[in-house]
Amino acid sequence: MVNILEKLKIFSGSSNVALAQEMCDLLHIPLGEASLKKFSDGEISVDICENVRGMDVFIVQSACTPANEHIMEMLIILDALKRASPARITAVIPYYGYGRQDRKVSPRVPISAKLMADLISVAGANRVLTMELHAGQIQGFFNIPVDHLYSTPVLYQYVKEKFLNDLVVVSPDTGGVERARDFAGRLNAGLAIIDKRRPAPNVSEIMHVIGEVEGKSAIIIDDMIDTGGTIVQAAQALKDDGAHEVFACCTHGVLSGNAVKRLEDSVIKEVIVTNTIPLTEEKQKSKKITVLSVAGLLSEAIRRIHYNESVSALFI
Repeated sequence: MVNILEKLKIFSGSSNVALAQEMCDLLHIPLGEASLKKFSDGEISVDICENVRGMDVFIVQSACTPANEHIMEMLIILDALKRASPARITAVIPYYGYGRQDRKVSPRVPISAKLMADLISVAGANRVLTMELHAGQIQGFFNIPVDHLYSTPVLYQYVKEKFLNDLVVVSPDTGGVERARDFAGRLNAGLAIIDKRRPAPNVSEIMHVIGEVEGKSAIIIDDMIDTGGTIVQAAQALKDDGAHEVFACCTHGVLSGNAVKRLEDSVIKEVIVTNTIPLTEEKQKSKKITVLSVAGLLSEAIRRIHYNESVSALFI
C-alpha cells in the first residue's frame, strides 16, 4: 500500500529554513530539494529539483527582513511549483509581511496587505496557512482558503508553567484587547490596557494604565515587537503604576533597528517570542529573549490539511 505521506512535499524559501526543517522532522519527511540562486544583477532564480506532479505541496516562507526579497522569492517559488503540475500548493507564511497596512488610514495610501494577498494568489497558491495576522480581516483579502493559526497554545503553556499567581495580562493598545482578554481568561489572571497615542509611524506615546497592576507580575502580550518602543514604554508605565515585574510576550519578534538594545536597557525582565521569524546570532545572545517553537503547531496543521481533516481545533 502506498504511504499517503509520499504525496506530501514541503519546500522552504531562504527566510526560515530551520523552522521548515523542524516541521519536516516532526512529520518524518525530508525537506524538499530546491535550488535558489541569484543572477549578478540580483534577480532570483529558482529550480525545483524533484518531481512534484500530483503532489500536495507546501512552501514555507516568512516575509521577514529583507522582506521584499523574501516575498519575491516566495512568489517565484510558487510560480515554479505551479508550472510543475502539483495537485495543490499551500503557501505557509508564519509571518505575513505588510500585514500592518490593512486599511486606508489617510487619503492616497495603499492597502498593501491586500496587494500581498493578490500576488500570492496569482503566483499559484491554492491555499494559505499563516499565523497571528496583525488584523483578522486580512483573511478576507484572499479568494482562496486561509487557515489562520494563533500562537496562544505555545505561549500559554510556557507562561502557565513559569507563572503561578498574582498575574495581570496587559494589552499594549486597544486593538489587542481581545487577544489579551482571551489569554487572561486561560490563566485566570487580571486584565489591564495601555492607553496610548501614536502621533507617527513607529512612534508611540504612553498615556496611562487602565486596570489594577500594583504588586503583580505583568505580562504584556502582542502580535509582534518591531522597534520595541511601544513595549518598552508600556513596561515603564506598568512599573510606574506599581507592577512587581514586567514580561513581554509576542508571536513575531521582528526586532528591527536597535530594538534588542532598547529591550535590554528596559525594565522588562524577559521577552518571549516564537520562531516565526529567525533571530540573528547577535539577537540570540540577548539573555532577556526566550524563543519558543511553533513547528509543532504548523506541522500538525499541515498534517490535517494533507489528510483533509479539520484544522479548526488549532484555531485557539
